[in-house]
Amino acid sequence: MKPFAYVKPLDIDEALRAAGPAVKFLGGGTNLVDLMREGIERPETLVDLTGLPLDEVDELPGGGLRIGALVRNSALAADRRVRARYPVLSQAVLAGASPQLRNMATVGGNLLQRTRCNYFYDQAHACNKREPGSGCAALGGFNRGHAVLGVSESCIATHPSDMCVALAALDATVEVRSVRGTRRIPLADFHLLPGDTPQAENALAGDELVTAVELPPAPVAANSRYRKVRDRASYAFALVSVAAALEVREGTVTAARLALGGVATKPWRAHEAERVLVGGPATEEAFGRAAAAELAPATARPGNAFKVDLARATIVATLRELHQ
Repeated sequence: MKPFAYVKPLDIDEALRAAGPAVKFLGGGTNLVDLMREGIERPETLVDLTGLPLDEVDELPGGGLRIGALVRNSALAADRRVRARYPVLSQAVLAGASPQLRNMATVGGNLLQRTRCNYFYDQAHACNKREPGSGCAALGGFNRGHAVLGVSESCIATHPSDMCVALAALDATVEVRSVRGTRRIPLADFHLLPGDTPQAENALAGDELVTAVELPPAPVAANSRYRKVRDRASYAFALVSVAAALEVREGTVTAARLALGGVATKPWRAHEAERVLVGGPATEEAFGRAAAAELAPATARPGNAFKVDLARATIVATLRELHQ
């Protein structure tokens, strides 16, 4: 591991003044420390944020919630307001990692975690995320766990977060700060598609710090679920995951929220599926049409083609469960 300077700021302003291109902010460190050990992240300075007052979940006017960036994943999942108003978020957090990691991991760190693509970690292989312009070994390599939506010829790595899939379905907003001020970025715009620049993974400027995530009021989210399909029952990343919320009145879908994980290069809001669902019948046939519409643009490879059918079946099963 490359030597680095260590800074523990006394307040947020001091942390922001320390920001720079060779600086990394440390919350729980569950992903960053691994990347530093592997020599993939090589910061000159590590700014330890753990003493800052960003670890509360606060009420917002109208019934929304403001979640501090240093709220631990375990605390978020256990919060009674989250469990009652946004059960899909609590379930998604609990589906990720292990209890020990959830006790360390933070909301801000979860947002910023990097892909777990094997080729990203293995410096003997080409990876455009790690070394722009070097190529993508996954295109012709072992790509069973890779994306079928939002892909490019530069990168097919999936985004690893469970929490972010739920946040995408809930229309969350990310609050970021710098010495220049505060801005709010819709979660849908926070994570970037790879395109020709897969090394650019989010919309943060180099001097910005994630300080909170805001959830708007969402009555439909009271009836919501997170379903995760993976190779083993715990401590495994999703092959396919679905975050869904559904409202049905007199047999007609009146509101729907749907997002996908494990199949896309970023947390994937399923807008086309929602368009097909709302105003239509709450039937298994209609759920299947919505899933097929969302997955129609999928670009599959021999190793991950099974994900298209698996995602379709998981969407239908999740919506069926919500309608029971």
